[in-house]
Amino acid sequence: MASSPYMGRSTAPAIPAHWRDFVALTKPRVMTLVVFTGLCGLLAAPGHLHPVLAFTAILCIALGAGAAAALNQWYEADIDAKMKRTASRPLPAGRMDRQSALHFGVGLSFFSVLLMGMATNWLAAAVLAVSILFYVFVYTIWLKPRTTQNIVIGGAAGAFPPVIGWAAVTGDITALPVALFMLIFFWTPPHFWALALFVKTDYAAANIPMLPVVAGEVATRRQIWFYTAIMAVAAMAPVLLKLTGLIYGVTALLGTGLFAVFAFQVLRRRETDPSRMQPEKRLFKYSILYLFLLFGAVVADRWLLA
Repeated sequence: MASSPYMGRSTAPAIPAHWRDFVALTKPRVMTLVVFTGLCGLLAAPGHLHPVLAFTAILCIALGAGAAAALNQWYEADIDAKMKRTASRPLPAGRMDRQSALHFGVGLSFFSVLLMGMATNWLAAAVLAVSILFYVFVYTIWLKPRTTQNIVIGGAAGAFPPVIGWAAVTGDITALPVALFMLIFFWTPPHFWALALFVKTDYAAANIPMLPVVAGEVATRRQIWFYTAIMAVAAMAPVLLKLTGLIYGVTALLGTGLFAVFAFQVLRRRETDPSRMQPEKRLFKYSILYLFLLFGAVVADRWLLA
């Protein structure tokens, strides 16, 4: 069962929350990848968007991602308090009250969607709205506390930014942004489960049914390998469909090959000591670089080989 946002520890700071705590609610480090993939979708799109409007579109993607993160932390404050990795966040640490976080998240959501619609077009705004709602209601509230497949289905929330960036320029959604969406969608399970393997005690303490907690490490390692294989197909799809050029093709081939090597090392591991899980940590860190490289290659194809 999901924890109610009004159960558990009550936090009532004696002074107003610091502006840094509101920034922390947006998960700025996580937002970096979201903004980058959104920017790449915008830059890879055919057509032209005025630099001021392009900046506004990326700002809206960042604000929307931050709003979703704030609402996630509002809902999961009790859960975050039980995990070492998240206990220092503003809400479980008592530096902010839940009502402030809720108002901040809702207000930022509406502002980002309305600004996107007025600055670019309402298709981009609609996809942004769907991404926020999906992350909050489908992933955070429905899937995460109930099923080991939470990150598989919920991963769609993080796959929307390149679609939003593309739509902001073109006003439509075609094959390439869909292919980029699928790449992130299938990248998310091996990326996140690699992390979950070495922080599974946190999820167990919070009673979150992440795959390593429920199915065990061996099953998780197999699933990482399985989804890496699917991700490899998704990574090569833009080349096979002739949606991208040589730069992306070479980058995807080499980058995915290295990803598969790291995933295979994780598959073969039988170590249960979290302090010794170097292959898992290596895969997690590389998976972030991998996505930066592939999306950068999409833009390079657009601008250097056009």
